[in-house]
Amino acid sequence: MNLRTLLILGALCAFGPLAIDFYLPSFPTLAQQFATDVEHVQLSLAAYFVGIAIGQLFYGPLADRYGRRVPLLAGVALFTLASLACALAPSLEWLIGARFVQALGGCAGMVITRAVVRDLCDPLASAKVFSQLVLVMGLAPILAPLGGGLLLKTLGWPSIFHSLAIFAGLCLLAVLLWLPETRPQHLQPAPLSGAFGQYRALLGNAPFMGYSLAGGVAMAGMFAYIAGSPFVFIELYGVPAEHYGWLFGSNAAGFVLTAQVNARLVRSGGPALWLRRMVLVYLISGLCLLALALWQPPQLWPLMVPLFICVASLGCVLPNATACAMAGQGRHAGSASGLLGSMQFSVAASASALVAFLHDGSAMPMALVIALCGAAACGFAWWSKRFVV
Repeated sequence: MNLRTLLILGALCAFGPLAIDFYLPSFPTLAQQFATDVEHVQLSLAAYFVGIAIGQLFYGPLADRYGRRVPLLAGVALFTLASLACALAPSLEWLIGARFVQALGGCAGMVITRAVVRDLCDPLASAKVFSQLVLVMGLAPILAPLGGGLLLKTLGWPSIFHSLAIFAGLCLLAVLLWLPETRPQHLQPAPLSGAFGQYRALLGNAPFMGYSLAGGVAMAGMFAYIAGSPFVFIELYGVPAEHYGWLFGSNAAGFVLTAQVNARLVRSGGPALWLRRMVLVYLISGLCLLALALWQPPQLWPLMVPLFICVASLGCVLPNATACAMAGQGRHAGSASGLLGSMQFSVAASASALVAFLHDGSAMPMALVIALCGAAACGFAWWSKRFVV
């Protein structure tokens, strides 16, 4: 895979973290703008997760039927228009609806990127490419909260969504000019009428389900952190909104660094082995975070240590779980990618909603959900040990 294709795929993957992380520092401002509280503003984040979960189920079959480019172009165009609608939101209800539509467009890049990698790479090479994509897209969660905080302070919250629209427009141009169709020509287009049957077959595919759920619940822990950290950092421990991005970005940097190490680790033992090892690290750090949250430290830094390890370990867990789940999904790579992403973000939406539901004015809800996700990820990853990838 050449560098230009890798950069384009990384940018398409970045739609998710950009649209999520870019506006996190604006939660308290949005609450004031719409005369509500942060917990209700978090519904716009949950709506985005729900939109991603639903949309991916449609893009998968479309990519298997019509190829990768046409659904991708349609999705990126929809994301661009919805981002402009978010910037014009006169009410929180409008913002929640526009965020849902924005997610329906943005998830096209996530689904089709996984399908393109499956088109071009075997399982071992896929694990390496997914790790490299983390390096490209990893700039998003590092820079997005910093940029979002700066835009919030200087130009106001609508400028965050204007910037997303500009980024999406540039991605649309790059796909038009430089991303070729990668669906193998010898494969017959999969009919849309068989989409539900293919999803039923995938749901009964034990290796696919085991590895998909292992990655899904691990990702849910990440989104519990994303949903809970604005309150914990800014309101509970008094971190200025414009400085929130530095803390968030330091954890994202650990995620990116570990993903690059993973690209080398998988050469010895394969992605399934390193998935099982790293979910244990994720679980242990999650339990440490929970213990510290029970202690309720007067300063933030004790919580930051296990949080950093949790997020960093996902740099190994997520690429390897994806590579293992997508192995062997040739003709139906689009459907497999869509179902995998839909399951992952359905769990993520539930996790972020659970953090909001359990809100008690402490760091406990975030820590508890992360620890539970670590335990579930361990269970699925080690149950999948019986399957050779």
